[in-house]
Amino acid sequence: MKRFGLGLLFALGGYLVAAAAGYFLISLLSSNPHDRELEAAMTSAFVLGPLGAAAGFIAGLVRGGRKAAGS
Repeated sequence: MKRFGLGLLFALGGYLVAAAAGYFLISLLSSNPHDRELEAAMTSAFVLGPLGAAAGFIAGLVRGGRKAAGS
């Protein structure tokens, strides 16, 4: 249960970091002059954020680890 909770905590952090970084990078690098802000918001919220959450969840599960047998 501890591993799952840590995975969820890392997923939340991963979502926030990936969404914020994605928004900044898309706003900075996008060649779309018409709706750059909308593109940045939608891509960071619905693509990059969930990818960061998935990576964070996996990292949290790995970081949580298992106890050694007999401990």
